[in-house]
Amino acid sequence: MLYTLARHGWMLLQWIELTILTVPMYLLACLPGDWTHNFYPKLFRLWSQVFVHALGVDLRLHQKNIAPLPPVYIMIANHPSAFEDIGIPALFDVASLAKEEVRHWWISGKISEAAGTLFVKRECRDSRSAAKQQIMDALRRGRSVALYPEGGCKGKRLFESFRYGAFDISLQTGIPIVPVYIHYESQNDFAWPDGVSVVEKMLDFMRSQNPRANYYLYDAFDPNTFNDVEHYTQHVHDKYQEWQRRYLD
Repeated sequence: MLYTLARHGWMLLQWIELTILTVPMYLLACLPGDWTHNFYPKLFRLWSQVFVHALGVDLRLHQKNIAPLPPVYIMIANHPSAFEDIGIPALFDVASLAKEEVRHWWISGKISEAAGTLFVKRECRDSRSAAKQQIMDALRRGRSVALYPEGGCKGKRLFESFRYGAFDISLQTGIPIVPVYIHYESQNDFAWPDGVSVVEKMLDFMRSQNPRANYYLYDAFDPNTFNDVEHYTQHVHDKYQEWQRRYLD
């Protein structure tokens, strides 16, 4: 009882802090990007961290990597939940690739766009091609990028295959892929099935009796060790299946 009251009181304070922070974030997002691009991504990371606390999620980074992160990298992760949209940028200094609909989310869409989030219409070939070019441009500017090679939110378990996009970009640019395996201990509370709104899912996060989110960071994959995109993609997907057996089965 006391724990529940304390947790709800803490979350209330975090929602107040998030609201106070969101007002200037939104106003700054309305300014030209040339004025804000040097500092806004850092504010977005702080905003994401406060958002995580407001939802009451116990976000844990498990550093399974031996080598340090590369200077520039393509981060990939499995995508079981809506939470990754703030969980990844709360932990890592990356520009995320998100579905086009995120751009139109109330308040947060404007903030995400100002932070450098890239958007794609997943079922549109032209949009995917344009997003690929934007990712390569960002990487060449020294900006790391995060994306989800399953091609969307596919449920609690890994989709049967990964899309080639991230791996093709890695081979073309020589930039390594950094994998994160995501495991929510209360899977049903965090899973994002079709037909459930973001607001409904946020309430599920806040009501969860076990709100721990485990993000396992592993060593980067060097594209120079692979001859073709099919082998590269399959190798990484096999590693994700291995981690799924370790943490989920």
